[in-house]
Amino acid sequence: MKRVLILALLIVVTMAGAPGPLGDFREIKVPTDGWHTVPALLHVPQGSAKERYPLIVCFHGRSIAGHDISKLFREGIPRQIREGRKIQAVNKVDGKMYKFIVLAPLAESWGINPSQLEFILNDVLKKYPVDSSRIYLTGYSAGGWCTLMSMTDNKRLTTRIAATVPMSPPPMYPENYGRFKLVGDAGLHSWYFAGNAEPQFLENSLRCIDSTNHYQKGLIKLTRHEKAHTGWHEFYDPAYRDSTDNLNIYEWMLQYKRKK
Repeated sequence: MKRVLILALLIVVTMAGAPGPLGDFREIKVPTDGWHTVPALLHVPQGSAKERYPLIVCFHGRSIAGHDISKLFREGIPRQIREGRKIQAVNKVDGKMYKFIVLAPLAESWGINPSQLEFILNDVLKKYPVDSSRIYLTGYSAGGWCTLMSMTDNKRLTTRIAATVPMSPPPMYPENYGRFKLVGDAGLHSWYFAGNAEPQFLENSLRCIDSTNHYQKGLIKLTRHEKAHTGWHEFYDPAYRDSTDNLNIYEWMLQYKRKK
């Protein structure tokens, strides 16, 4: 009987210490307008109560959209954290280690649009210890579209963003291609990823790069790879290093910040 009780106690203790289904994330609701919300995964690193952290907003691909928040773990930064990787980096500019708050909203269909993102940012900045000078956007496939749309929607939003990493973005609305002056005027740096085996997405990335360069050169970095419409897991891995500057995307992001 004593052995049974001890075994039962060990099971309870083990279960209490085991991570939940969301791991290092918690599920929250974020507003997309004055009446509606969507679920999101939120990761806040451990630290002092006074510390503020850079924020990465992660946009998912079209196949993830819907109501099952667990799908967010299939790709992108949520998958990296779920698999045990630390989303932190040393800033090459100041030599300091930074940990990131990671927010992954789940859209009902396709992705989060710019007006929804503004509501989300306003809410998150009120509730969590975000360094408002370091707001970064990234997304793959449809999430790359969300990233580009947010860059080219309006001056207020563009100037809130410190840097972006769009991966394999589909074409935007025609009018947005005429708004890359916002990107140039804001000095918004972007690191594009696109593959030779996904010509539509590569062509769109090159179009966006040319549009940015028309207004301001020196803001763009491009990783042109040999993969098809996939491979994002490799690029989101903190172990990935680009051959041109030996930086991963997190180290690269930290080079850029906005004035508060």
